[in-house]
Amino acid sequence: MPEYTYAKGRIAETVQFITREMKEFDDEYTKVTWDEYQCDSKTQKIIDRTVENILNALVEICGTVLAEEGKTADNYGETLRMAADMFGFKKDESKEFAKLASHRNRLVHRYLNMKWQAIGAYKEQALLIKRLMGAILERESKKEA
Repeated sequence: MPEYTYAKGRIAETVQFITREMKEFDDEYTKVTWDEYQCDSKTQKIIDRTVENILNALVEICGTVLAEEGKTADNYGETLRMAADMFGFKKDESKEFAKLASHRNRLVHRYLNMKWQAIGAYKEQALLIKRLMGAILERESKKEA
């Protein structure tokens, strides 16, 4: 397998991006109700795009970490599951984490009747995402030491 390298510092930058987007979501949108979401198209677009950004970057960073370890995945769900496994998540956590790939697809492909469920799934898994970001940052700091 060819050696894979990611631009120096890019993984940490991506973790910071995800962290900023998650903080914005927590500060601004976590308490938005279904009625508010449904009735305000501007809020809906911002929420959808914020979660989409988080999930896209999450898939990217997980794929990068796996590639650096010489591992490959066949799809986004497997990418997320394998990354979670790599960082010691419990099997049930890894399985739930992998489902975020389907929710990412719902947002990216604009499945209108499924977007709110995707937002809810993100909220349910936010702590796991934060835990993974911490583990990835710790891995990066050890690489530079």
